[in-house]
Amino acid sequence: MIDLKFDCVSKKYRIYQESEAKASENKLRRVTRRLWGNRNDFWALRDVSFEVERGEALGIIGQNGAGKSTVLKLLYNITAPTKGRISINGRLAALIEIASGFHPDLTGRENVYLNGALLGMRRREINKKLDSIVDFAGVSAFIDTPVKRYSSGMYLRLGFSIAAYLDPDILLLDEVLAVGDAEFQSKCIERINQLRKAGTTIVFVSHNLGAVEGICDRVFLLRQGEIFRSGLPRYVISEYEHMLTNMPASASARLTSAVASPAALIISVAFLNSNGRKTTMFATGDEARVEVEYIAHESVEDAVVEIYFYSIFGNLHTHFSTDVDGNRLDLAPGRGLIEFLCPQLPFEVASFNVEASIRRRGSSFSEHLDYKHAAGINITKGKAVHGAFHTPHTWRMKSLERQESDDAAADAVVKHAD
Repeated sequence: MIDLKFDCVSKKYRIYQESEAKASENKLRRVTRRLWGNRNDFWALRDVSFEVERGEALGIIGQNGAGKSTVLKLLYNITAPTKGRISINGRLAALIEIASGFHPDLTGRENVYLNGALLGMRRREINKKLDSIVDFAGVSAFIDTPVKRYSSGMYLRLGFSIAAYLDPDILLLDEVLAVGDAEFQSKCIERINQLRKAGTTIVFVSHNLGAVEGICDRVFLLRQGEIFRSGLPRYVISEYEHMLTNMPASASARLTSAVASPAALIISVAFLNSNGRKTTMFATGDEARVEVEYIAHESVEDAVVEIYFYSIFGNLHTHFSTDVDGNRLDLAPGRGLIEFLCPQLPFEVASFNVEASIRRRGSSFSEHLDYKHAAGINITKGKAVHGAFHTPHTWRMKSLERQESDDAAADAVVKHAD
């Protein structure tokens, strides 16, 4: 069953450029100028068509201004298409803007009931969900306070909780991981995955590529208001990464061209848990294995494999290298697999984008043979500590009283010997 359908949808916005002498113009001239003159048309979307099946999770990625949020606003009927047709089959909830769906003068509790009513829910249905919504949002102390007094973080937490706990058939999410602390981001991802398993249709817009790959079944890349690429998350995300770095087409596409291929290419990068299952969800202290599958078109002596962990904001968090660890790798022609084992993940609750690279020893990163964006990982459960990581450690205690008496006895022996 098709839950969402865009059929040749276009959206045009009119941008008015007013004269610098506007202040000296009379009111009538200003009105006519706005209606008829100094107007430019901006097409946020052009002939966009796609379908989303029941229970599917669709990710939308692209640079700022590509049209991602416009797609969600059209789906949620915040704005109407200039051309084309949109079909929606099911009860729809959304978190598109931090304060969307809230009346500022109503309390948090009243806004929960308001949003439930807009979804067609009866009061007794909302009553059953209220405690879960408030607990998830962590705003129990402020639930009877007007939301205009909420911080942006409180807005976001309550907005996501309402959207995710009122049992929508379709859930639209726009950058819910861009605001809030790491613990809340982790809770969001966990709840989204629960909704996926329950059969909720999800449209997820985010710059967190690791979360997109971990959550979505399919991704399309928007570029200047048009669908530039659509397909499996890892291939579309790889294409996007190469596009951002002004590199040629994705590594997966270059595998088909032996002529243009470098000495070695990375085919895939995967994360496995202690049971050998591929996953992107871990907890602090879990065992994790990274498998880097490659193909060498010739012998590569003294190769170096490196793995980089980046925060969702693009900052390098940590880096592992066979070169730094003193391991020599000689790649024979053909396909091979390199494994990196981390007995205990040191990271606290957070999301990471991960990249792997292959280069020759002595060369710089800019001279690498190949690199590939991997499925990002999400640390969903951490230990009760402060900071960004947890290092395996032990505690020891000893009495200093005994040590001091032993030292005094030793001094006495020395003096006696003198």
